[in-house]
Formats: sequence, C-alpha cells, structure tokens
Amino acid sequence: MSTMVFVNFPVKDVAAATDFYEKLGFKKNEEFSTEQTSSMVWDDNFWIMLLDYSFYQLFIKDRTIADTTTQSGALIAFSLNSAEEVKNFGKIAEENGGTVYKVDMGIPEEQMYGLEVLDLDGNALEPTWMQI
Repeated sequence: MSTMVFVNFPVKDVAAATDFYEKLGFKKNEEFSTEQTSSMVWDDNFWIMLLDYSFYQLFIKDRTIADTTTQSGALIAFSLNSAEEVKNFGKIAEENGGTVYKVDMGIPEEQMYGLEVLDLDGNALEPTWMQI
C-alpha cells in the first residue's frame, strides 16, 4: 500500500482557503469536510486539510499557531509533471491572492524547476518538476 500524506494548515477563513485551493486544482472531499475544515485532495496520496484556527488548536495543545505571514512553519514540496505545470500552478496562485517567488538554485530549468507558493494565510507549498 502506498503511503498517504495529509498536510494540515491553519487558516483564518475556511471558505476562502477552500476556494483558493480549488482554483489550484485540488478537489474538496465533502465526506471529510465540515464548517471548520476542508479536506482538499490533489491525488490518491496527497491531501491538504484546511483547519480553522480553533480546530487546528486542538491538535497542538498549548502551543501557539505560527503567524505564517511572518514566520515559516514548513515548506511542503510536491512534484508536478513539467516545468510548465509548475509555472501554471504559480500563475493561478498569484491570480487568486497567493504569493509566488522563485529561489535560484543554479540548476538549469531543463533539469529542475520549482516555485515557492504562499497561500492566503502564508502556508508554503513548493510545486517542483525534476527530470528523472
């Protein structure tokens, strides 16, 4: 059996975050979604769970939710099928309120291409393509 990865992101507005991720190509799984959370599916193995702050807080006990607009909590990298798909993902994110930038790794685009994509709450995704 393949391992499934579930990334949990705290979000201020579940509906707005859901709309953002749907525009990026994620599908909302209604069966695992409530008013407090949206279960966003990329494929059979990669899901992002969007949790409102009060629900997210239950899982971290007394720790503070990071302000991801000024602090980094994690960089979630995942693969896409081409550099063009990565660029399109970034374009759609920007068109819908996300922030996108590229880190120059000194690797030719024909070999590897990736972007840093911040969602509406500053949670970081790294769509990446590598020639393997």
